Amino acid sequence: MMKIKLFLIVSLVIHSVMGQVAECPQLTNPLNGSTGVSVGTTISWNNITGVTGYIISIGTTPGGTEIVNNQPVGNATSFTPPLGLPDNTQIFVTLSLFFLNSSTIQCPSESFTTEDITTPPPCTTLVSPANGATNVPVATNIRWALALGADAYIISIGTTPGGSEIANNINVGNVLEYNPPSNLPPNTQIFVRITPINENGSAVNCTEESFTTRELGNPPSCTTLITPANGAINVPLTPELRWNPVAGATGYRMSIGTTPFTTDILADADLGNVTSVRVINFLPNTTAFVTIVPYNEAGRAIGCTYEVFTTIGGCGPFIDPETSELITLNPENNLPDVIGICSNNLPLEVSSPDDVDGYVWIRINNDGSESIISEERSAFIETEGNYRLIVYNLANQSGFDVRCETPKEFRVVRSQPPIITSINVVSNGTSITVTVNVSGDSEYEYALNNVNGPYQDSNVFFNVPVGNPQVFVRDKNGCGIVSEFINAVGFPKFFTPNGDNINDTWRLNAQTLNGSPVTAVYVFDRFGKLVSSFSPDSLGWDGTYNGQPLPSSDYWFRALLENGSEVRGHFTLKR
Repeated sequence: MMKIKLFLIVSLVIHSVMGQVAECPQLTNPLNGSTGVSVGTTISWNNITGVTGYIISIGTTPGGTEIVNNQPVGNATSFTPPLGLPDNTQIFVTLSLFFLNSSTIQCPSESFTTEDITTPPPCTTLVSPANGATNVPVATNIRWALALGADAYIISIGTTPGGSEIANNINVGNVLEYNPPSNLPPNTQIFVRITPINENGSAVNCTEESFTTRELGNPPSCTTLITPANGAINVPLTPELRWNPVAGATGYRMSIGTTPFTTDILADADLGNVTSVRVINFLPNTTAFVTIVPYNEAGRAIGCTYEVFTTIGGCGPFIDPETSELITLNPENNLPDVIGICSNNLPLEVSSPDDVDGYVWIRINNDGSESIISEERSAFIETEGNYRLIVYNLANQSGFDVRCETPKEFRVVRSQPPIITSINVVSNGTSITVTVNVSGDSEYEYALNNVNGPYQDSNVFFNVPVGNPQVFVRDKNGCGIVSEFINAVGFPKFFTPNGDNINDTWRLNAQTLNGSPVTAVYVFDRFGKLVSSFSPDSLGWDGTYNGQPLPSSDYWFRALLENGSEVRGHFTLKR
């Protein structure tokens, strides 16, 4: 029985070293900013301790992927672009750090500029089938070696030297493989001519190569899985895959992917002439799409489709085999979508409201790269921008820990405490309309008489009872609350005792407040000393104490009501 080891998961080690990753690798060849770099260069970088693997993207813009698109390279710290690089071009390399059962961290791009090629490319040679090969399957693809500096390749295929009846000078682009539109004729010598080209011209004096196809037989039919059966769930993480033998098959090829369109677990592996294989360490709670293609000397079985099964465990949702209930082990993440930081209180300590096994706080940089800023329940945040919090629980599945994560992206905005600039009061007889005007670069909400609210978005309050209400203004992002008493309606805000018979006394303008008659009014200076008292039907206070005029200043009053309540406020004496 053949064994294929697909994954080696040592989660405990990964979890312990995850927190050590605090930097991104840097290019060691070519160095960032280099010029005149060979188009066939091998790109390398320094190793980062604790990284499970690297993913490389190469493009002509920061973060670009048009040359190489998110190619995993495992633990290797070097990569050679299979098609080379375009000449005289600034090349951007983006490395991402990959962790099993954790988020991938994308690092900032680095760049270099390639050499300017001024000559046509060299010739190439056949790789598969090799020149002179015999007994070649009629359904073969044609592959060739890279010609450095080539932008594209022109291919001709015929059954005679110089012939082109199968493919006539086809420009296949910048690739290293061509699939003929139909099977090649059997038992025939096939002649192939491949000409690399670039902006400077075509390769010259390239040699035609050939191979000979085998006699055409009958390919085998397709097979089906025995175990796990198609559609099975809760399959063990190290299952034995068995399938029905097919008459006439001399071997089987297997592909496994996490979608019907990928082979990210196993890509077209030649298993030989066996009908079972043990796959070690599938990821938990993973749906596997398996395609098995029998083959023989005449070629592969035609039209074989995938079958599917789902592994047990992991984070869910999955079906509990004992209760048949749907289970998920991912925790809730109740962090708010927006968090405000106060300009006068930095850094801000932000804590997760959820009690879980672990936390990862990530800052998303302007260039799209990410940086871990904390792996504690709290993180200190100093700048506005976009962030992500990953909360996770650890679940033991088949002897190893699985991190069941719930990510949450949130935005940090800069806030300022509110400043009350003015309060406008309009009397409607027995009630007033209050408009609160504030300044500050944030979003605010408003309440009356209670610091705990209820708060409203509008800064206008209607039908407020006449009296001495207090207004509260609160920053929605938690950057502070301010309050101010509204001057009582029925009492002037100032008076001018200068003997011109205009506004010379300060007195009550309404003898009833909040529906209750006023019984007495008391006036105090800013030190709390009583300087006057009078009844609501009197002329009021003339601004003196013991016959001596008091200075211009603010003074406070206290009006007693018949129902036992009182109204307080202040006013100004102006001379």
